[in-house]
Amino acid sequence: MRKLVVCICTLLASQLLKAQDPHFSQFFASPLTLNPAFTGKFSGTWRLAANHRDQWPSIPKAYVTTSASLDFPILKSKVPDKDIFGVGISGLTDASANNILKLNYGSVSMSYHKALDENGYSTIGAGFQATYSSLNLDVSKLTFQDMLTQNGFTGTTSEVIQNGNNQSYFDINAGLLYSGSTNGQNNFYLGASMYHINRPKVGFQDKNWYLSGRISAHAGGSFPLSDLLTVHASVIHQIQNKASETTLGAAIAANLSQDAEKPSAIYIGSWIRLNDAIVPYIGLEFGGLRIGASYDFNISNLKAATASRGGSEFSVIFIKRPPDYQGIPCPKF
Repeated sequence: MRKLVVCICTLLASQLLKAQDPHFSQFFASPLTLNPAFTGKFSGTWRLAANHRDQWPSIPKAYVTTSASLDFPILKSKVPDKDIFGVGISGLTDASANNILKLNYGSVSMSYHKALDENGYSTIGAGFQATYSSLNLDVSKLTFQDMLTQNGFTGTTSEVIQNGNNQSYFDINAGLLYSGSTNGQNNFYLGASMYHINRPKVGFQDKNWYLSGRISAHAGGSFPLSDLLTVHASVIHQIQNKASETTLGAAIAANLSQDAEKPSAIYIGSWIRLNDAIVPYIGLEFGGLRIGASYDFNISNLKAATASRGGSEFSVIFIKRPPDYQGIPCPKF
């Protein structure tokens, strides 16, 4: 039975090449996997983000994904006042089907945001990202049909991985982002991005598989209700090959310090991935550090196989701000 489960997971993992990238339910907490235009677009001097997701825990290590990024604005004295020129680096590792298929990549990104008013409340920007990716297939953990003979299970196969167990490719991603504010306290944004613009070829058995482009449109905003409470909302729609998903939701933040620049806040909310999962979210923010936790509860037909356990996810974002730093409203969720 366990071998059957592993085989099913392996088939799902192989389809990942043609269907869907690794993704996070807390997409708003992984800026550089969402849109390269988010590079450097935050209120502070540098930002560190990390995410970890364990999907379908009822199937041992079906998909385990971890990412991290560091980005910051540069050349502040060289670009016009209120404009932002940002650079960043990021990396991701994704292990599928009990570590049978592993994806690792590293990226370098940059963006430029042009202020549309003298306060810099409204900006429009573009970002680009270059990525080097590698795939590794552990053939020793695979089970093939010819291993089962009339004499029983042999453990040997005549199958040959034509292109080797390791594949690598170069990738180009890009995005656009508008960010605005009506009063210097609220924020709303609208963005779009495309990953795998160059459609790199990848495949273990042949070189005819093209990695389909992933297109996403996303929006959100932060809207203070009082000195204590703020609503943070966001939505994303993604399309890749024949797969698509829409996720939307919101969280209420209670700013216990009532300090807009250095909040000490508690977040409670929920997102929903339509026709797939409900994602309750809790978070804690203090001293520039925001920690988030969520859990996917399946509501699709898959809930019978997963016992409604879609997976746990954790995020950490730290933004460094000097003591006298005065920022402008930027996308947060």
